[in-house]
Amino acid sequence: MALTLPAFPRPALRAALPALTERTSPLAAATVLLVCVPTGEKDVAAAVHVTAADLASLALVALTALNLLRGRLPAVSRTTCALFGGIVVAAAVATLGSTDPAASVTGFVRLAQVFVLVPAAVLCALRDRTDQRLVLGSFVLAALIQGVVGAKQYLTHTGASYTGQPIRAVGTFGALDIMAMSSVVSFGLLAALALALGERGSAGNARLRRAMFAAAAFLAFPLAVSFSRGSWIATGLAATVLLLRVDARLLLRGAVLGLAAAVVLVGGLGLGGSGVTKRLSSIGSVSAAPDQSVSDRYDLWSTAGRIWQDHPVHGAGPKAFQQLRDSHAPLRLSSGSDAADATIGFQREPLLSPHNMYFLVLSEQGLIGITAYAALFLALLIGCLRHRRGPGLAALALLTWVLVDFLYSDIGGTTTVLTSVVLGLAARAAAQHPGHPAAGPATTGAAR
Repeated sequence: MALTLPAFPRPALRAALPALTERTSPLAAATVLLVCVPTGEKDVAAAVHVTAADLASLALVALTALNLLRGRLPAVSRTTCALFGGIVVAAAVATLGSTDPAASVTGFVRLAQVFVLVPAAVLCALRDRTDQRLVLGSFVLAALIQGVVGAKQYLTHTGASYTGQPIRAVGTFGALDIMAMSSVVSFGLLAALALALGERGSAGNARLRRAMFAAAAFLAFPLAVSFSRGSWIATGLAATVLLLRVDARLLLRGAVLGLAAAVVLVGGLGLGGSGVTKRLSSIGSVSAAPDQSVSDRYDLWSTAGRIWQDHPVHGAGPKAFQQLRDSHAPLRLSSGSDAADATIGFQREPLLSPHNMYFLVLSEQGLIGITAYAALFLALLIGCLRHRRGPGLAALALLTWVLVDFLYSDIGGTTTVLTSVVLGLAARAAAQHPGHPAAGPATTGAAR
């Protein structure tokens, strides 16, 4: 039987493209949502992984470049250009001085995409408060999608293996990308909480406030059954910064409500009880009696330190850590971490990075690189701290999560592009005066 396809709506496409060129924030939101598209089980050792979200981010960069050529970009300060430019310079110097320049080229491209091109494109796409709320809303929607899938996996025992049981919530990402769902859910929870707090007062939208509080409350459950200690710590610290910045009294009330909810869910209903309790207790033993995953992280950090000692100024070059790991690592380092679910069975995932972004930069880009990244992160954090309301407050919470998470994680995996979007949101918040209403389009023209 012949299959008849509908005619391609060329007039509609011709009408939509100019509109998308004028306002590119929907493409930034699409980048966030496309992270939820399953990519299938992949070879984690491959040099390049291209996802639907990566393609959307590159389309956003292309449209931004087109607007640049047409002289229609918002004005960007020299300081912002210098901060992002410093990342490119550091990566280029490290690539030229790499132990294997040919292998480092792909790493240079990835660093430029994640820390410069996509954040700059997102910065240019967020011309007003509507754009910022659209992108923040996409974080919430993506988190709700992953949260529903993850909660179902836990309740029906169809998730990844944890303590020998298939109960770990991993969303649509699978056991080989074990941290992805908890990252997406954490971002959505913080974005929902910030949006809800931004609607406080008589001038706020009460319906939106209740919806965002409800979304944040629901997302706490899939985050809990992800059994990700790193995401718990980063989300707790980011939420603390968020509540302290708005009103210190909210922090106390939030802690009381959170404790009450935990007692009801864990103590009363038994949802995730033993697993969550065991995982929480293990956080306190990371120094005295660390488990294998924590011990491996310590060894990877020391390995990165030894690599940096051999290449102190410009580092060993992007992608060099995985090549030099075995020659610098202690003998007790594991060959990989365990991953298992119904799709892949049991599999060993190689440890190809130090699981600490700061150590990764130090070992691969040296003092030049760590200085460039420290300048960028510190400037964005100080700029976001000026905000007490609105999207700038959400950017502060998301940036705090990223900076804390980088203490025991690094870029890699399907959700890496979300880090780029967060940096773009933070750059817009840092460049925007707290009292600015951000209600109209930003001034266009060449970069100042």
